[in-house]
Amino acid sequence: MGVSIKMRDEEIVRLKPFTKWTGGKRQLLPEILPLLPKEYNHYFEPFIGGGALFFELMPKHATINDFNKDLIHAYKQIRDNLSELINLLEIHKEKNSKEYYLDIRGIDRTEKFIELSDVEKAARLLYMLRVNFNGLYRVNSKNQFNVPYGRYKNPKIIDEKLLSNISQYLNKEDISILNGDFEDSVKKAKSGDLVYFDPPYAPISATSTFTSYTHEGFGLDEQKRLRDVFVELTKRDVKVMLSNSDVGLVHELYNGLENTNITIVKANRMINSKASGRGKINEVIIRNYKE
Repeated sequence: MGVSIKMRDEEIVRLKPFTKWTGGKRQLLPEILPLLPKEYNHYFEPFIGGGALFFELMPKHATINDFNKDLIHAYKQIRDNLSELINLLEIHKEKNSKEYYLDIRGIDRTEKFIELSDVEKAARLLYMLRVNFNGLYRVNSKNQFNVPYGRYKNPKIIDEKLLSNISQYLNKEDISILNGDFEDSVKKAKSGDLVYFDPPYAPISATSTFTSYTHEGFGLDEQKRLRDVFVELTKRDVKVMLSNSDVGLVHELYNGLENTNITIVKANRMINSKASGRGKINEVIIRNYKE
């Protein structure tokens, strides 16, 4: 699946996400890839998350963005400060235990957090996502990380080869990494470009709590604004693909839009802590093109 590029003179490298992320798309790639346009110019992904599709495609020209500052720190430090990042992850690996994890997690409740450098924040995040429960990113109302320690016997805290290959790719190609609002990140998109929106999903039930991965949340007003951006990009002849949950709200927002196709796909629900709440669930892929 996807496209590999020649990173060095004799080596073909395929990339994958460097961390788990809520709503990650790796298991949906077989459904998504056939629905991509055959040709496009600049690639935009305003809710990059773990970047499964981005790393599968490895575009030569791309703009990736996320509102989550911690996550974008990680992307930038992998690109700009790989050696120090790996050294810090080595330290976390050597000291890893439940008690150590809780100490590292608790730093954002103290003044020490402000003193951390960007690379220290990135290493802290990558370490926590490797050893905590389900690799989950979750913060409380005070924007403090609050996921419990996981039960892994031998978590792979460092994948040095993967991080190195990602760093080479981000430096070799024309990749802009932004930290801001999704609408701002696509302002430069023009005719022939491709935008893939993978936002926090509309809830599948009134009690759903996994529609937000930023402290600020992503509610109904944001879903409507996203629809409006979808319409505006369509007017500019930008190719757009969007993923969301298969619920009435999403169909109401996008049904009837000119040249819009809605495809229903099956995805594994992986974010429920109870085994009985996991399994296949419908999602939608919405496109403003037919090819």
